[in-house]
Amino acid sequence: MIAQRRTRVKFCGMTRADDIREAALLGVDAVGLVFAERSRRRLTIEQAAALRDATPPLVDVVALFMDNSAEQVREVIARVRPSLLQFHGSEPPAFCEQFGLPYLKAVGMGGQGVAEVAAVIEAHRHAAGFLLDSHAPGAAGGTGERFDWADVPIIEGRPLLLAGGLAPDNVATAIRMTHVWGVDVSSGIESAPGQKDAGLMLRFIEAVLAADADQGRRPDDSATVPDRVR
Repeated sequence: MIAQRRTRVKFCGMTRADDIREAALLGVDAVGLVFAERSRRRLTIEQAAALRDATPPLVDVVALFMDNSAEQVREVIARVRPSLLQFHGSEPPAFCEQFGLPYLKAVGMGGQGVAEVAAVIEAHRHAAGFLLDSHAPGAAGGTGERFDWADVPIIEGRPLLLAGGLAPDNVATAIRMTHVWGVDVSSGIESAPGQKDAGLMLRFIEAVLAADADQGRRPDDSATVPDRVR
């Protein structure tokens, strides 16, 4: 097995083209566009399509849903062209798999035991990965609250992304504790809901790089924050 060399980073809840461009300059792997009806960061199809067009190449666009209808998901796929889908609700595996795109399944860690978390992961065995968030099952994410990182399961061969309450000041500790495949942040890099802060985005990426360096994940000096964005 090839050792993981770096922690992947997703900035979620993007609502402004300039924030996406800044995120790309910082080297994020993916940006998230939210279509969940209860979210304060929810986008219209038109807004999302414009943000998609503003996203540079080699940055994945993730469309986030929470119990949206299949028709809504298909419209987003047709008009926004996401790279990945992300499901935060009670969507069963058959629903998530019908669209022909890889998907991430969010697992609400609030109030769930090991058996319940394992059951969700086993049911969605064809998911590309799992996002562990702090909300309770059926509740909306994006609260900015964290769960106990000691509860992160160890699952061989299944990419896990950590979310919920991450910020520049704690993401390095989270990575060192959990060794997850990736981290997902929204409110922790914002000045207001949906409005990302360039300074916080930079500090978040620097903290991830520092954690990776401490763990020996980076074999060279190539993965550094570009000088032009400092």
